[in-house]
Amino acid sequence: MSVSPISAQLPTIPPLLSWPRLKPAYITSLVLSLIWLPAWQSSYLVLIARLLMISTALVLVFGIFERWPARLPGWLSRWVLQVAAVAGAVPFVAAIVYGLTTFGDASHWWLDKGRLSGYGAMCILGLLIAPWMAIAALLKQIRGEAQRQALAFELERSQLERNALDARMRLLQAQVEPHFLFNTLANVRELVDSGSPQASAVLASLIAYLRAAVPRLHESATTLEQELQLVRAYLELMHMRMPDRLQYSLHADDAALELRCPSMTLLTLVENAVRHGIDPSEEGGRIDVRVRVQNGRLHAQVADTGVGLQATSDGLGTALSTLRERLQLAFGGDAQLRLTPLHPHGLCAELEFRAERALP
Repeated sequence: MSVSPISAQLPTIPPLLSWPRLKPAYITSLVLSLIWLPAWQSSYLVLIARLLMISTALVLVFGIFERWPARLPGWLSRWVLQVAAVAGAVPFVAAIVYGLTTFGDASHWWLDKGRLSGYGAMCILGLLIAPWMAIAALLKQIRGEAQRQALAFELERSQLERNALDARMRLLQAQVEPHFLFNTLANVRELVDSGSPQASAVLASLIAYLRAAVPRLHESATTLEQELQLVRAYLELMHMRMPDRLQYSLHADDAALELRCPSMTLLTLVENAVRHGIDPSEEGGRIDVRVRVQNGRLHAQVADTGVGLQATSDGLGTALSTLRERLQLAFGGDAQLRLTPLHPHGLCAELEFRAERALP
């Protein structure tokens, strides 16, 4: 997904007569009408109508000069023009409103001392209040624009972080893929070099296995059921290579099968158990894979009775450090990988992370 540069985003301009702008103007008009009412000689409806009409017209002026002219000279700021326009429009708007509300009367409103006095009072109030309300509206707009800008920056930053994590995850998987494939092919080569009659059967099983496994290597996550299928296929291959030296078992809760699992997580632990535990041991050994769900967390255990941790610590470093980093990218700090020596020999790798259903 591409992210538009923040600098290219245009500021949002509200509609000319949006309710968020009209609301404070109407509330102010209502308050002024109630304060003015005791001294008002005419109908209250006329008073409130005039104040509302003036408020609406001044909001309209504010919005017009927010858009026009499209370009301003460098010495003139847009907000200064808007405030000045609102202040300058007060006497003209009040005169037009008085003309509309006295239309049809016998004499013009400016010839009536009472109406002329009311007009003057409205002009004074408008000049005192309208510019400050315009400034308040501008400050509110600036705050809203700043919040939108901050949100846009945050969204862009989050997207860039996700892209970086995806790229890092793909890089780590690229490190895992050749490691796994080359080790498996090396096992087949040993059978071919030794002239084992099982070489052909193992190679056929390997081809079938890779046809199913390779497409999944490029997936960042899969289900535990799919991961266990790969583990079972890998252990079958290894068992065919050394039938007298490798035994294994797989046990998994039914509730765990549909849960999300980072691709090749269990496979990495099992491969390490074979290569660094069972292979170096003259007697061979056994690998037990157990998966269970408890208290909303998935617990996976790969235990082997091979030579143990100390004899293979150097070889285990790269694979497990890569796996730890992949788990960190997938689950943050909510994943654990523990290694425990077994008595009299062997190693138990325990993996724990939150149980999440895989996306369909």
